[in-house]
Amino acid sequence: MSNENSSILVKWRSKYGGLVIALSCLCSVIISWGNNWILTGILGIGVLICGTIGIFDIKRTVTEKR
Repeated sequence: MSNENSSILVKWRSKYGGLVIALSCLCSVIISWGNNWILTGILGIGVLICGTIGIFDIKRTVTEKR
């Protein structure tokens, strides 16, 4: 990868990384619903925390552009 592609990947990851992790936790919560309540609870908390972090990351990048 060239330097330019690497910098695009780093910018994308810093902006949307939290939301991608929250989405994957949400998919895992849906799949494991009812089978293992401890795992479901932990992943549900992960959805809330990572989703919140992802939203604040997007807000931060929008305010930095202004």
